[in-house]
Amino acid sequence: MCHDHDSRPPAPPRSGDVAERGTLELTAADGNQLSAAYAAPAAPATAGVVILPDIRGLHPYYVALAERFAEAGVPAVALDYFGRTAGLAETGTREDDFDWQAHIPQTTPEGIDADTAAGIEYLRSRTRPDLPVITVGFCFGGSHAWRQSASDLDLAGSAGFYGRPSLVGEAAGAARRPVVMLIAGADTATPVADQLELAATMRAAGAEVDDVVYEGAPHSFFDRAFGEWAEACADAWRHVLALTDRVAVR
Repeated sequence: MCHDHDSRPPAPPRSGDVAERGTLELTAADGNQLSAAYAAPAAPATAGVVILPDIRGLHPYYVALAERFAEAGVPAVALDYFGRTAGLAETGTREDDFDWQAHIPQTTPEGIDADTAAGIEYLRSRTRPDLPVITVGFCFGGSHAWRQSASDLDLAGSAGFYGRPSLVGEAAGAARRPVVMLIAGADTATPVADQLELAATMRAAGAEVDDVVYEGAPHSFFDRAFGEWAEACADAWRHVLALTDRVAVR
């Protein structure tokens, strides 16, 4: 489990007004209906984010994270993974009693990419048709965000927190888009050495990789309740927002 049920994301280093927030339903090109959350800044959008959650799917943490991105001036849509096997989330989000263990094994890279494409399309429909979009993922979602550096999706880059190189697989050898890797130095789920080896493979393939190791930080350190990792959280925000700023249209 990446976070406890009450976890929430830390505040971004820059803050503005949020014009819109809420949950909704999206439809992917293959007909899948999925739950999602959207938040938009009051300022005009220059880049957008599709959030790929951890194994819990659209947990309230990720609804809050979409709002955090909007506060930072970036419209964001957070996706749920389980429309194909569990249907839409009854309350709009996946709560603590949701049996994600039964559904995660049924996800596929193709399904996640189809849902990501729906998120990209929604962001552009609400902002501008040429909006550059990156994916930002966590654990399971972080792995897929890194994998999407090599995908056919219309993405400008991707960022992932504490992912698993095994889920990236052979895609690492075809990575071509900018990648940010936020690595917890004390992660017991995935050794740091494995993630740095993945970074090297993606660089060799031609991707620009910004890999950062937060020494001593545990898996899931990106949590407002973890006061001792406040600086790591702030720095992680800076790396992710640097990518959105880099790809932004003006």
